[in-house]
Amino acid sequence: MALPMPDSTSLRPALSLALQGGGAHGAFTWGVLDALLETDRFDIRALSGTSAGAMNAVALADGWQRGGSAGARERLGAFWTAVGASVSFDAFLVGPSDEPSLTPAARALASWARLFSPQQLNPMGLNPLREVLATCIDFERLRATAAPRLFIATTQANTGRLRLFQNAELSVDVLLASACLPTLQAAVVIDGQPYWDGGFSANPALFPLVREGADDLLIVCLSPLVYADTPSSVEAIRERSLDFAFNASFLREARAIAELAAIARASRRHPAWAPLQWLASHRPFGQLEQRLARLRTHLIDAQADLGHLAQETRLIAHMPFLNKLFALGRERALAWLDGPGVSVGQASSADLASLFGPERAVLARA
Repeated sequence: MALPMPDSTSLRPALSLALQGGGAHGAFTWGVLDALLETDRFDIRALSGTSAGAMNAVALADGWQRGGSAGARERLGAFWTAVGASVSFDAFLVGPSDEPSLTPAARALASWARLFSPQQLNPMGLNPLREVLATCIDFERLRATAAPRLFIATTQANTGRLRLFQNAELSVDVLLASACLPTLQAAVVIDGQPYWDGGFSANPALFPLVREGADDLLIVCLSPLVYADTPSSVEAIRERSLDFAFNASFLREARAIAELAAIARASRRHPAWAPLQWLASHRPFGQLEQRLARLRTHLIDAQADLGHLAQETRLIAHMPFLNKLFALGRERALAWLDGPGVSVGQASSADLASLFGPERAVLARA
């Protein structure tokens, strides 16, 4: 099913969003989305999200259906405020409130996740996000409406395969599954099947947005593109390995899209394509090659703002910290809107091949 055509009365370019996961760091994406929505420059047509990115996508879509851009901003704010109020972190944090770290005792508690299963540590399956989602999001409304289009990533725990849930399938359990870290929560069972965090298989999924007709694709990237140093301690190596595991599928997919789009554009420039150009331009939606040829890609990257933070801060949903991340995301998005963002609807502002492709040294040897 293709994305709906833009409203003929609107001059705003249509934008599809791909939102990465990152736990509490997802509040940075909240700030990005708030700035994008405040300008009201774009029609948000489709969103793909994983974990915290899925939460942001669903909150935006729910608010959009309630009241357009203003409704989406309100719903995102309500969701993250509820997240910040759901657990008291005061006894577990040290350092400044806007950039905290866990106390030694809190780190010791967190380390139990390596020794005990979620069923042992949390036999009742308590998850404060369940109540937050049930209270903040109108899933019945989301299931009844197909716009904006949503693609929520989960990973089937027994096969490792990606499953994307769309509007008509959404529920609290789907969102909890998309954010289910298996060392912290038991697998979420949906229709008899167990699911883990979508980051294992897509962080986030990009091809569904391209396949459904996105012309401008904006990726909000929370994971570092380049790390400052090489890990040497056991803990640092473990954390880097987990980061790589969560981003390997995304890197492959971004690279594949960049390569296929380049091939498609080259094909359209070939003389053999010329007789088909008139026909292609008069189709309401072209085939995948045509969609890839016209795809424009954009990126808002959190590395400069979040790259120095310890991995443990992804677990700290403390409201002062979330507000700091929100402000950083807004600032980064406003700079993007005044800079690369002016090209939306006209040209790409980010080269996925150079950002996510193989190292140049590897290419040179190939």
